[in-house]
Amino acid sequence: MITSTRRVSADKPEVQIAFSLDESSELKDAEDPFPAFPDLEQRLQPVLPCQSLKESVEVYKDHCKMANEFNQVKHEIARLEDRKKELIAELLEDEKVSMEVERLEEEYRILTEENRNLITVHSERAQQLENLRVISQKRQGSS
Repeated sequence: MITSTRRVSADKPEVQIAFSLDESSELKDAEDPFPAFPDLEQRLQPVLPCQSLKESVEVYKDHCKMANEFNQVKHEIARLEDRKKELIAELLEDEKVSMEVERLEEEYRILTEENRNLITVHSERAQQLENLRVISQKRQGSS
């Protein structure tokens, strides 16, 4: 079992990597073509190990594993940034909807108040009309 503990930076927790390979597979893997890490800067690319040194092969394996993890983290960050953009767009849309709802609520309040006023005026005018009819009937009855 190979275990390696690394601290990426002082403010990040340690990352522990553990894997187990028998010696024959370690040497066989070291002979495999150089794995491609196209997203990784050239200066950070794993360097092929000296096959005769077990420690060199172990360092190479660690480096390849860290390069894979780096790619995974990089892709996860990109995915999360895309999701962040989607959420910001949704938030902006929600804010527009919220503003429209507020505008409609205000418009409803104004129209409701206007409706009450019109109902009051209608009742007053209906009462006045009734009063005028009563007065008119009294005049016609007294003539």
